Amino acid sequence: MRLPLRLFPFLPAPVRTASSVPAGKLNFVPACSTADARSLELLQDFVSRSRRLFVVTGAGLSTESGIPDYRSEGVGLYARTDRRPMQHTEFTRSAKSRQRYWARNFVGWPQFSSHQPNCAHRTLRSWEEKGKLHWLVTQNVDALHSKAGQTRITELHGCAHRVTCLGCGSITAREQLQRRFVSLNPDWSAQAGAVAPDGDVFLDDEQVLNFRVPSCEQCGGILKPEVTFFGDTVAKATVQFVQERLAEADAVLVIGSSLQVYSGYRVLLAASDKKMPIAILNIGPTRADHLAGLKVKGRCSEVLSVIQPL
Repeated sequence: MRLPLRLFPFLPAPVRTASSVPAGKLNFVPACSTADARSLELLQDFVSRSRRLFVVTGAGLSTESGIPDYRSEGVGLYARTDRRPMQHTEFTRSAKSRQRYWARNFVGWPQFSSHQPNCAHRTLRSWEEKGKLHWLVTQNVDALHSKAGQTRITELHGCAHRVTCLGCGSITAREQLQRRFVSLNPDWSAQAGAVAPDGDVFLDDEQVLNFRVPSCEQCGGILKPEVTFFGDTVAKATVQFVQERLAEADAVLVIGSSLQVYSGYRVLLAASDKKMPIAILNIGPTRADHLAGLKVKGRCSEVLSVIQPL
């Protein structure tokens, strides 16, 4: 659905905002030119017309905080390595795979958990506070939206800061598990390699052979990060809740996602079926470009910093 345009002639040009990536760390944001003035005017009009904006965010929002994504050209995990993320069936069926995963995650956790929200996260929180943002669905598992203070949020793929037991279903804090790892492995150490989007690092198989993994303190069951691994599905209750919030909204804005994963893409399919206005802000192409009335190419923080929640 395309809306008639209202122009905002005094919309400021985007500026290169300060990155939240610590000095000396790798930059995982793909090369991108500054968004043009016309695109900014159209996006401002889109946001201004919405009274109950539904936002979908992806890994492109967190790259500016120093967390890599999977698919970005030149800088994503797939472009930099031949490594692929953990599969759900591999984790649940293989104790050796779980040992390797948790050893890598243990080494990477201090860095992963220390990442902070960037300007784009804070902007979206302010939109919520001002009543513009009705609901936000994020495909990210890094908790950066929550750290920024977002409350009207669904973490579609869970959160790496939580751990679940596959036996009894109990939920515990990932930081608590880190202390248990330290207690069980007082003399174990490993040299970390490059970080991955889900928080672990690259380690050789030989490095993880003696790493000990604790079981659930309640039932002795298998512990798993409370995230949706590749090959798994999002809980039906979560999907239903998201669809209900979507039905209450009047427009959808995608920020920093290629929407290659179906769980995110189907939100856009549902919005399109409802004839809702759709806009996308992303550096590269997305799976839903053909559904959008507006596509803006640019860095998330740069563009959002000049869009006002009028």
